[in-house]
Amino acid sequence: MASEDQDQKVTLDPTYDHYDFPVHSATERPGHPGHTTPEQDAQVFQLRSLLEQEGYKDRLDTLTMLRFLRARKFNVEASKKMFIDCENWRQEFKLDDLVVNFDYTEKAQIFQYYPQYYHKTDKDGRPVYIEQLGKIDLAAMYKISTGDRMLKNLIVEYEKMADPRLPACSRKAGHLLETSCTIMDLKGVGLGSASSVYGYLKQASGVSQNYYPERLGKMYIINAPWGFSTIFSFIKGFLDPVTVEKIHVFGGGYQATLLDQVPAENLPKAFGGTCECADGCELSDAGPWHDPQWAKPAWWQVKKTEQEAKKPEDIATEDAAGSASIPAESGEAATVEGAAPAEAKPADAPAAATDTQKAPVA
Repeated sequence: MASEDQDQKVTLDPTYDHYDFPVHSATERPGHPGHTTPEQDAQVFQLRSLLEQEGYKDRLDTLTMLRFLRARKFNVEASKKMFIDCENWRQEFKLDDLVVNFDYTEKAQIFQYYPQYYHKTDKDGRPVYIEQLGKIDLAAMYKISTGDRMLKNLIVEYEKMADPRLPACSRKAGHLLETSCTIMDLKGVGLGSASSVYGYLKQASGVSQNYYPERLGKMYIINAPWGFSTIFSFIKGFLDPVTVEKIHVFGGGYQATLLDQVPAENLPKAFGGTCECADGCELSDAGPWHDPQWAKPAWWQVKKTEQEAKKPEDIATEDAAGSASIPAESGEAATVEGAAPAEAKPADAPAAATDTQKAPVA
């Protein structure tokens, strides 16, 4: 655990940084919170100021700025472009509303063909994410759901990893955790399903790399079929070299390696561990994010509770007020959903802060 003196070196911005979990990273590499140089701190301020000038107000906290800067080797202009591309993508999916309102009611049925779930933590305290691709039957899945809903579920789970999963894991570990440990099981992937599976891998990797930078800690691809190394060499061409270094591929004989990374009691029995959740590990969502000692409501959970607490007449009144604010057949500018945010003045220079702040509402 980082010392208090080290934690005080984390430079935060009082306007945007309201964390309620540790912010000092155990990753002792330049560019990670608690291990930044004065130049990198200045680049965080520069990137945030440039985005404010473009009218952005959300997700400008220091941890987010650092993740985008690390993903682009602290090139401020490249990081700015990546952030704006991500915000455009978020607006396309209306993510801030999606994560609050999306209900994947077909989850248990889809998991019969494609289990994808978070389950407890590895020895570094990170959430473990597991996908089993060998059972994928797209024809059967499309009878239950749609490609759009399956993609939205993937994205919503990324959002839930950011909050509440990682904050809860950080509180339990006593230091900042920003990444997950992924196990991707290819058992049963044959020639007939290979093209759809590898196409999905490319799509999912693109979403992760482009819109959720610096979220992958380690990835273990297990039960890789013959010929996978050739296909993976092709997939690697679309990935950042830093990402590629985090990926480890195994045919069989992976159990000892997984157990070096994940405690046996946290690893499902199917992968060499001892865990057997009562209703199945894939549906349990077990982890610190459900432990009252470490869990706190995510921003989207707070928003959902507030929505559910509103009376129907209050919602109708708000909707009517929103419609009335849009001028009819007028040349005046109107504030509507999806419009670009108003220009904001740059924030004051960041100030030093301790490692524990109130969680942001993004």
